[in-house]
Amino acid sequence: MKLSTKGRYAVMAIVDLSRETGPAPVPLAEIAKRQDISLSYLEQIFAKLRRGGLVRSVRGPGGGYMLARSADQIQVSDVMLAVDPPPRNTACNPADPKGCCNLAETCGTHDLWAALADQMYGFLNSISIAEVRDRRVRSAMTDDPVPQSDRAVAS
Repeated sequence: MKLSTKGRYAVMAIVDLSRETGPAPVPLAEIAKRQDISLSYLEQIFAKLRRGGLVRSVRGPGGGYMLARSADQIQVSDVMLAVDPPPRNTACNPADPKGCCNLAETCGTHDLWAALADQMYGFLNSISIAEVRDRRVRSAMTDDPVPQSDRAVAS
């Protein structure tokens, strides 16, 4: 799975937005300032998040953005896929008669890269924006990991 700057910024911005619990929409300029992201770049990202159904916009004075659903119902993978096309870790094109990597058959590493993409997607799909916001996601390298059984199950 491709982890682009756009995807990382989108996750940062939507986590920031999820911290705002009031009924008022949040102006992008505030998020841009807090996250040190260019406002014009953030506008592009939020247009995609809106089209993806993850945020809704309010126009006019006092306008801005709000989450379209609760943070525990939005997975990190939802955000990543809203701003970037579905990832491909292989150069394989099943529709191409030349086969994998322009070879007559599947290349020797195809299954490795495809499995890695599946693992990355599965991991990002198992974590909600609320878990990121609440710092309930821990690396295996941290001293205080959150047990898998304590994590919210995505439906």
